[in-house]
Amino acid sequence: MAQSPNQQSLDGMNIAILVTDDFEQVELTGPKTALEGAGATTKIISAKRGKVQGFNHDVKADQFDVDLTFSEADSQDFDAVLLPGGVINADQIRIIPEAQHIVHGMQQDGKPIAVICHGAWLLVSAGLVKGRTLTSWPTLQDDIRNAGGNWVDQEVVVDGNWISSRKPSDIPAFNEKVIETLSQRFNASLHGTRDQQTGIGLSG
Repeated sequence: MAQSPNQQSLDGMNIAILVTDDFEQVELTGPKTALEGAGATTKIISAKRGKVQGFNHDVKADQFDVDLTFSEADSQDFDAVLLPGGVINADQIRIIPEAQHIVHGMQQDGKPIAVICHGAWLLVSAGLVKGRTLTSWPTLQDDIRNAGGNWVDQEVVVDGNWISSRKPSDIPAFNEKVIETLSQRFNASLHGTRDQQTGIGLSG
């Protein structure tokens, strides 16, 4: 699909989406569609190969193919990570060491971490929220504050490389801010190299 001139391009960027079964489906599909529409490639990463189960709140929804397992994925291969919510998914993924290792790697490299709803539990359990400002589903606010974070009730919050939102109705604003952040990172970190990646012998 051709992009309009004012659309931010994420061509060549690879985004990791970390989920286990019972994630909130729209919190994966909404950002995934927006990211791919901007040119990014997304990979669904989970605990095991096969399919992973989405939910619409508490109703079973669709299944999605898993591209990589947590143990197979390397944060070095991705430009950003997306953490959808869903209370069951978030409660399961937060205690998986390999999932924690991925977000640690992303944070160490200063890569964007986009998190919505209950997805912030993984960041809490990974010990990353101390000193950070973020939002989430409201019931997580005590967990975030107890872990040393600053919880705020806003549609979308940007704190350095972190972008966070509260719930499915925030997804349009969340998507916009995630793509804006990724586009800024693309232009800053890959300045002068896009032509080298997409073509050879271009006149300068």
